[in-house]
Amino acid sequence: MARETPLLPVEDAREAALFFVVAALCFLAALAALSAKSTYGAARAWTAEVEGEMTVTLQDVDRRAAEDARKLIEKTDGVTAAHLLSKEEIDKLLEPNFGNRGLPDSLPLPQLIAVTADPGAVDMGPTLQRVLTEAGYDSAVDEHADWAGDVRRVLAITRLIALTAVALLASTAVAVIAFATHAALLARRDIVDVLHLSGARDRFIASLFERRFWVLGLRAGAVGALLALGAAAAAIFAARAHGGHAGLLPELSLDYTDLVVLVMTPVIAGLAARLAARVTVIRALKSMM
Repeated sequence: MARETPLLPVEDAREAALFFVVAALCFLAALAALSAKSTYGAARAWTAEVEGEMTVTLQDVDRRAAEDARKLIEKTDGVTAAHLLSKEEIDKLLEPNFGNRGLPDSLPLPQLIAVTADPGAVDMGPTLQRVLTEAGYDSAVDEHADWAGDVRRVLAITRLIALTAVALLASTAVAVIAFATHAALLARRDIVDVLHLSGARDRFIASLFERRFWVLGLRAGAVGALLALGAAAAAIFAARAHGGHAGLLPELSLDYTDLVVLVMTPVIAGLAARLAARVTVIRALKSMM
């Protein structure tokens, strides 16, 4: 039984270069999408962690007076926990800046109390400040939530930049595919003319290019998604190996939504390639008539 000969040549050296370009664009787009999703998750998780967290700094008091202040704080309405940090815990907090040797014992340090308040409590910072001042303590209350707004704004800008990059990369991929489709159509003008003479409709001719570039987009998108997965996994491994999160942001990880992004990358690339090919061929055929 004779094999069917495809109307369009199976191999085309120019499509190898197009495959590489589309795969690279899909890799960058998938990586940008993962970054956007990661910053959004990091912002939510970090702000949730610091909600209701405060640090009370006590100046010129000994350990016993600091413990009395801790008990006073713990009795305040809205406070769920209060912990007086030890010298070792303070050294651990300062380790990223001063190393693991810590600070000399002769250096006077303030007493620090870590306070956890009910997230629904209102104006806990000013309330604690007033309670401690009335009790005669020279104190400062730092509400961690004050920093959360700045973190949210920075991460929102980062997420917007990443999403803009995704849109630009996707648009670039569509433009490249449209240009390549038009070039392929012109290179096969003789085949198109024969098909027209045989009575083939424009939609049939367009479908030949649609299927070809659908497969190309699907394969290139799959390669780009796999490369993005490898890059993300390498970044996560490096962050964990070097303690990159350092307690500031949640530990990096891949979840099912990231996998959905990666799985959808080749599908979107294939559909975009198919649509770009269809529109380009239909317009080009009309101009040839």
